[in-house]
Amino acid sequence: MHTRGCCAVALALVVAWTSPAIGQQAPAAAGRIKIASGATSIVRQGVALPAKPGELVFEADSLRTGGDGRLGVTLKDDSRISLGPNSEVRLDRFLFAPATDGVGFGLTILRGLLAYISGRIAKLSPDAVRLETPSAILGVRGTHLVIRVDTP
Repeated sequence: MHTRGCCAVALALVVAWTSPAIGQQAPAAAGRIKIASGATSIVRQGVALPAKPGELVFEADSLRTGGDGRLGVTLKDDSRISLGPNSEVRLDRFLFAPATDGVGFGLTILRGLLAYISGRIAKLSPDAVRLETPSAILGVRGTHLVIRVDTP
């Protein structure tokens, strides 16, 4: 009887430890992969996952392409991001709740080629959009831009 009680307590602790806190919600997806070809991946919490059309993208995810890779993502505010070969970006911030919490978009371009078409966040609050490279921070005042970051 004592062993059974210890097992039940241990199981309850494991479930409590691995489950989200009561009232805590899983993070909302920022967007979705629309196009993926060649070598592409999503790096989430240090783990590389295959980037396939339909796959969800979350804040703090990194997107990577290999030498033959191309990736297209549509975010919930209708922003679009396209990565060329040998590229890597990290979605630092994505908040699209204009009626309650506000809006914000932060993307770090670590290497490669990125095309960006702004969505509703840039239209509602241009100052809420931040694109960063290893050597510059860009403000978005238009709707389309292409950035190339070469690594030494």
